[in-house]
Amino acid sequence: MSTSPQDQDQNQEPNPEKEEQKKEEVKEEVKEEVKAEEKAEEKEDKPEEKQEEKTTEETKEKTQEKGTKNEEKKEKNDEAWGDFIYNPRTGEFLGRTASSWGLILLFYLVFYGFLAGMFSLTMWVMLQTLDENVPRHQDRVSNPGLVIRPHAAEITFNRSDPSDYSQYIQQLHNLLQQYNDSIQERNDLCLVGEYTEQDKEEVKKVCQFKRSRLRQCSGLPDTSFGFTEGHPCIIIKMNRVIGLKPHGDPYINCTAKRDSPLQMQYFPSEGRLDKMFFPYYGKKAHPDYVQPLVAVKLLLTKDDFNVEQTVECKLEGTDLRNNDERDKFLGRVTFRVKVSE
Repeated sequence: MSTSPQDQDQNQEPNPEKEEQKKEEVKEEVKEEVKAEEKAEEKEDKPEEKQEEKTTEETKEKTQEKGTKNEEKKEKNDEAWGDFIYNPRTGEFLGRTASSWGLILLFYLVFYGFLAGMFSLTMWVMLQTLDENVPRHQDRVSNPGLVIRPHAAEITFNRSDPSDYSQYIQQLHNLLQQYNDSIQERNDLCLVGEYTEQDKEEVKKVCQFKRSRLRQCSGLPDTSFGFTEGHPCIIIKMNRVIGLKPHGDPYINCTAKRDSPLQMQYFPSEGRLDKMFFPYYGKKAHPDYVQPLVAVKLLLTKDDFNVEQTVECKLEGTDLRNNDERDKFLGRVTFRVKVSE
């Protein structure tokens, strides 16, 4: 049978229901493709997450392993220290057994005992060669120096102000306490002008030097030692030297460094240092010994007041040196005095 063109046109007319079905099918296919792509993407992302999870787990495991290792190390160190102090398995204390400690202590005991014995022996031998009264080697010079009291290189005061010179007076009184007549009367009367040699005597006698021998500078008739009048007393003494026996007739001579001479008085007369006070046998053999003194009273006039006076005192009349420029106190002493009204 043949169909007419009209029938063909009718068959070719669009069916709206079928078109809608086709659209829905296309939409579903697109959705399925989208879902498939999302699933593929998710599958691609999951391995990275898994890798990250794996790395975190590995780091956690490593930190845990490190922690356990550190704890094990600490435990091992504690055990090692404990074993070092005392090891119960071997019985060692500080790395040594009791027998080892005993041997080493015995060695050091013998060693140091031997050293102590050698030291004691050498000290004993050396002490046998020494004299307890006289030093074997004397560093000091054989020539004595001179010192003054009041102990000051420059004596400055106002004679009308007692507080200005009270310190000087006190120094002189303190020096002369041991020279009081009541104390010196216990000592021996020695021969004037003769050495008092006592080498063979165990107990050395002491020659008398009474304070009253200084007369106006003794502090007895004038307790101010002339400072009130402006005529101060200066006491000079010679340093002690063991075994010293000065030759000749030693005395003290003072001079003022100025054009005109300065009037002075000496006590004892002429400033003599008698030989009976020599030799000196040392502090231990001669504990009560007192060296002789010489007092010089400076008779200053009104013209001398408010002017600084330089005075030099020397040890004269003997073989002892008094002009050594390297030591200005060897056999001499220099001081300055300034008195104001």
